[in-house]
Amino acid sequence: MSASMAVADSVWKTMESTRSVTNEQLSILHFLFGKNLERATRILDQRGVKRISGEPSGRFIFQVVGESRRKEEYLCFPEHYCGCYSFFYDIVNRGEQLCCKHQLAARLAESLGACTEVRVSDEQLAVLLSNL
Repeated sequence: MSASMAVADSVWKTMESTRSVTNEQLSILHFLFGKNLERATRILDQRGVKRISGEPSGRFIFQVVGESRRKEEYLCFPEHYCGCYSFFYDIVNRGEQLCCKHQLAARLAESLGACTEVRVSDEQLAVLLSNL
């Protein structure tokens, strides 16, 4: 894990424990993620993050709405993967970003308890994951 991600993880953990965010934490995250953080907060403001949980296992994935007019929905694991173009182009191929705006939106929503909770069967979750 990079030093930047270690700092971000520390901020996320503090936010999770308080279910709030301070101006200092936002400044740190903005320094690390720049415009992607701004875009992620817009997604969050529009209630664009769903946490889809399988039952009875409790396994989950996030579904995050994009910002374009088409309002695509991307499945993502905030710390590891997003199905969007930017994840593959900017993060995997070019290594220019730490994560995409959808991953950030999911991480923010999870830390602040601001996700829309959706419960499905483990079988339904498996079908959803098989489409990745």
